[in-house]
Formats: sequence, structure tokens, C-alpha cells
Amino acid sequence: MKKLTKKDKELGYQMMPFSKIRAKWMKDPEYRKLHKASAFEFEILKAIIKARAKKKMSQRELAEKIGVKQSALARFESGRSNPTLGFLKKVVSGLGLTVTVK
Repeated sequence: MKKLTKKDKELGYQMMPFSKIRAKWMKDPEYRKLHKASAFEFEILKAIIKARAKKKMSQRELAEKIGVKQSALARFESGRSNPTLGFLKKVVSGLGLTVTVK
């Protein structure tokens, strides 16, 4: 964990675990609503990243395998893009997975 500088301390900054920050944010009804709304997407992303890591594949390797740029895959995995179902299908197929909706 990065240490605070003297100036940081003078400004009143402090270090705290993300779990404490998130707990504080979760008390805000608007944040809770947004968090709940995005949970579905993040569960999919988490499963894909976990599967890629389990196969010991880098983003670059998976991107080359499915014919997309590594930067596009990085944006997808970080949740910074709104991919098409076709893109999702490419990623999932490239990992040897299928998508099941229950």
C-alpha cells in the first residue's frame, strides 16, 4: 500500500481499506441503487476474467485468438464499454465457455 506523504497528512488525508470506503458508500441510497443495477454486468465480467486467468491467458492472447484488439478486450473487462452480444459471444467462445441464462 502506498504511504502518505507529509503533505497528504497535512491536508488531512488518511489511508483506509476499500471495504470501509464501500461500506460508507453503501449507506447512500443512490449509490446502493446504482451498485445493484450494475451487479449483473460485473458478475459476468468477473466470471470471464476468472476463466481467462484460470486458463493462464493474457488479454493479448485472448484478443488475438478471437480477432479483436487487446485494448477492446481491456475496455470490456473493465466495464468501460457496452459490448454487443456478438462481442460477448466471441469472448466466451474464445475461452471455451457458453452463456446460460436461468
